Amino acid sequence: MVGKVAFVAGGSSGINLGIARGLSAEGAQVVLLSRDETKLQSAATLISSEGGRADWVAADVRDADAVAVALRRSAERQGSFDVVVSGAAGNFLAPANRLSSNGFRTVVDIDLVGTFNVFRHSYPHLRRPGASLVAISAPQAVRPMAEQAHAGAAKAGVNVLVKTLAMEWGREGIRVNAISPGFIADTEGTTRLISTPEARERLLNTIPLGRLGTKDEIADLVLFLVGPKAGYITGTVLDCDGGLILGTR
Repeated sequence: MVGKVAFVAGGSSGINLGIARGLSAEGAQVVLLSRDETKLQSAATLISSEGGRADWVAADVRDADAVAVALRRSAERQGSFDVVVSGAAGNFLAPANRLSSNGFRTVVDIDLVGTFNVFRHSYPHLRRPGASLVAISAPQAVRPMAEQAHAGAAKAGVNVLVKTLAMEWGREGIRVNAISPGFIADTEGTTRLISTPEARERLLNTIPLGRLGTKDEIADLVLFLVGPKAGYITGTVLDCDGGLILGTR
């Protein structure tokens, strides 16, 4: 990754910050995007303290014009993008009969429309051939989960979007894939679900490997996907969920 430029949407925290740190550790210049300037500054400082190089730009992935400007300005400063990761997401638990239209739309706008905005407006600034795009999906996209109608619908859309872009952009040497993480330790979403030992036990019983994943494991999978050893992989959604997608043990 030395000499490569990686743009990570949602990169100020959680799984996406873990991905950015992994890319940086391998020598990439990373550019972080999210809405919160304070979190972005903190994330960039952390990467710098680890010996990496990080720039950042604030924008809401739901705002196509703002995303387009952020990507253009970043490309002007850093050069063409070798890697683009779109992982900004919003989610909460809500049964469908109590889920508002606004709540449903918010998650779809962040997860699905946001991924489209990031990938669509990165397109003019991608290195050709060789650019690799990675979206962050979720098991709910293919395995329905109660109280997750909004997230499941959004992530199912992400999966189809990835496959469509892979078809359209492949002849230009641009690869597009997705990763579907399961329950990852030390992330906001997982923490909400395991606030008690009993909740943790119930959660682990849904995972065949019987443990939570780590942010480093997701970062390692991204590094593989965007690297030369995955050069013939495109239009694929890779599960990294301990077997969650298979059903309970």
